[in-house]
Amino acid sequence: MLIGALITFLVVILILYLINLLPIDGRAKQIARVVVIILGVISLLKYIAVF
Repeated sequence: MLIGALITFLVVILILYLINLLPIDGRAKQIARVVVIILGVISLLKYIAVF
């Protein structure tokens, strides 16, 4: 359980880093960051059996 949560956290960090490198405007980057963070939080909540 802990390893799965850690891997999910690392994947979210990696995706946020890659989004930061994309040559798109700030508004689109902000929307993409919010979507990735929300999906990451939902995935982490599944690992700790909230859902």
